[in-house]
Formats: sequence, structure tokens, C-alpha cells
Amino acid sequence: MNEAVFSQIAMLVLLTGLIIWMGFIVWDLAKKSQAGRFGTIALFTVLGAGVVGFIVKTVMVEVMQL
Repeated sequence: MNEAVFSQIAMLVLLTGLIIWMGFIVWDLAKKSQAGRFGTIALFTVLGAGVVGFIVKTVMVEVMQL
């Protein structure tokens, strides 16, 4: 396994872990601040939009490189 393959795999694994960790942080924040159902949905919608934007950007870069 060369360095480029290792870097690609490590980035995917660590970014997935980071996204899951951020989800846990948002869940804990919503719970501790008693945000309610609407507030929790709003927090996760904003976090989800950022994650979706990152994934769309990654897919578009890969498609354009073909």
C-alpha cells in the first residue's frame, strides 16, 4: 500500500468519524439547551447541509477529473 492509497483511506475513515462526532455534539447541545423538536431539527438540518455540501463537492471533483 503506497502513501496515496493510505491517505485516501485514512481521510475517508477519519472524516466519517468526524461527521459522526459532530452529530453527537449537536445532539448533546440540543439536549442540554432543551431546544425541543423544532430546534433539534433546525440544528441537524444546518449540520446536514454542510455535510451534504462537502459530499457533493467531492463527487463533483471526482466526476470532473474523469
